[in-house]
Order: sequence, then C-alpha cells, then structure tokens
Amino acid sequence: MHWVFLILASAFEIGWVFSLKATEGFTRFTPIIFYACCGLGAAFFLSQAMRAIPTGTAYAIWVGLAIAGSNLITIAFLDEPLKLSKLLFIALILIGVVGLKVT
Repeated sequence: MHWVFLILASAFEIGWVFSLKATEGFTRFTPIIFYACCGLGAAFFLSQAMRAIPTGTAYAIWVGLAIAGSNLITIAFLDEPLKLSKLLFIALILIGVVGLKVT
C-alpha cells in the first residue's frame, strides 16, 4: 500500500506544479485553492509512503515520477513539441525509478 501512497503523492505533486502555474503569480484565487490542496495531498501521501519506504528512495521516486508525469502531460495536452531527446531522458528517469523500486 505504501507504493500506492507514493504514486498518489506524485500525482498530487503534478497537480501542484500545474496549479502553481495557473495561479499567475498568486493573483487568481481558485488555482490557489487547488495549489494548496495538491500541496497538502502530496505531503500527506509522501509522509504515508515514507513510513515503510526509506526516505531517500521515496523522495527520489516521488520527484522522478512527478518530473516525468509533468513533462508527458505538457507534451500530450499543452502543445509542447515532442522531441526524441526529451522522451529519452524521461525514459531514463523512469528507468531510475524502477531501479530504485527493484533494489
């Protein structure tokens, strides 16, 4: 279950990043609420995951999944150009995440 918490923490972290952009410098109220909820969700689920997963491993996987996920979302839905080099480096991040899980 702790790995599920870690994946949920990463999903909330992705929401946090996109809601931060949507606040437009903290000038828009609704995205600020979403930003706070996502930040709290990310911290809560990460703390739950770290009850059983070593801190360094949990943090690396959390950040890695959030980086990969946010990049893939910008490519898929926000018209960021698809570059083979970017996909290669996202794949390397995911390989590192899997490696940490396996070891």
